Amino acid sequence: MRAVRIARHGGPDVLAEADVTVPTPGAGEALVRVTAVALNNTDLWTREGAYGRPGDPKALSGWRGSIDFPRIQGADVAGRVVSVGPGVDRSLVGRRVVVDPAIYDADRPDANPVGLMGSERDGGYAEYVTAPAKQVHDMAGSPLADDQLATLPTAYGTALGMIERGRLRQGETVLVSGASGGVGLALVQIARARGARVLAISSASKLDSVREAGAHDVVDRAEGVVEQIRAVAPDGIDVVLDVVLDVVAGNLVSEGLPLVRDGGRWVTAGALGGHAVAFDVRRLYLHNVQLIGSSMHTPAHFELLMDLARRGEIAPVIAATFPLHEAARAQEELARRRHVGKIVLLP
Repeated sequence: MRAVRIARHGGPDVLAEADVTVPTPGAGEALVRVTAVALNNTDLWTREGAYGRPGDPKALSGWRGSIDFPRIQGADVAGRVVSVGPGVDRSLVGRRVVVDPAIYDADRPDANPVGLMGSERDGGYAEYVTAPAKQVHDMAGSPLADDQLATLPTAYGTALGMIERGRLRQGETVLVSGASGGVGLALVQIARARGARVLAISSASKLDSVREAGAHDVVDRAEGVVEQIRAVAPDGIDVVLDVVLDVVAGNLVSEGLPLVRDGGRWVTAGALGGHAVAFDVRRLYLHNVQLIGSSMHTPAHFELLMDLARRGEIAPVIAATFPLHEAARAQEELARRRHVGKIVLLP
């Protein structure tokens, strides 16, 4: 089969197409023919080795540690099951599916992800990929197209994990940073569906697209963000869903904490703008504000997400599609951050 692999950390030039053997599903696994695989920032950072390690933030590393090279990238897979390994119900063969890409620390609904397909095991930049059968979800009844289904695992899974961990409730006011990206748009859609009032931060050229996704108000990230938020939400924010950690206008954490209501929650799931921040800790303990880290999703979160997709209650936005052999060009386009929605490879 054709696959795109990395043999070392580096720039887009380390992505190389190769002929490799179709993997054989082991016990408890399924073999999926990949029809669509979405790109994520995790692809860029894994390729670059940008995650660092505990005690050594500058170390070259995959999502959770050293990578066994060569590695096939790609966490977000939609496709069809073509065969199964020992111990798997053969009725799964032929099903249209989405793969949960997480490697979990336990076999329970609230397990934590400790690895990721495309980093700690081979992923979907290929014609075929294997995955644990229990993490291959039947999507036969979903109205979403395959390219839309492929956008769900990392972006929408991360978004739903943030919303669940932040305990967002109907009627609350939520602020979404980085709202034009894959996770940001997912947050806007899911929070709106939950009955929240959704405020969003985005760049001027993307404000209309974020409104179309469901945001009630959108503020320009280059025009005094905190002042704009105060103007549209004078009573404060219940939940901040922070995808980028900080923004061009300044450190959103230090400047934005005073905007959070007593008992509010600040959920962070990314560090696009920088991983080192400073803030006044009194804004936390004097107002019972919780600062919550959120990495991807649990198995229970993923089941909730698949139910939303089966009912067509979310509508992923596709920014562009590329053939598999143009994976490097697709990653370059992702890194430019000029798009709204998700970029997808079609093997």
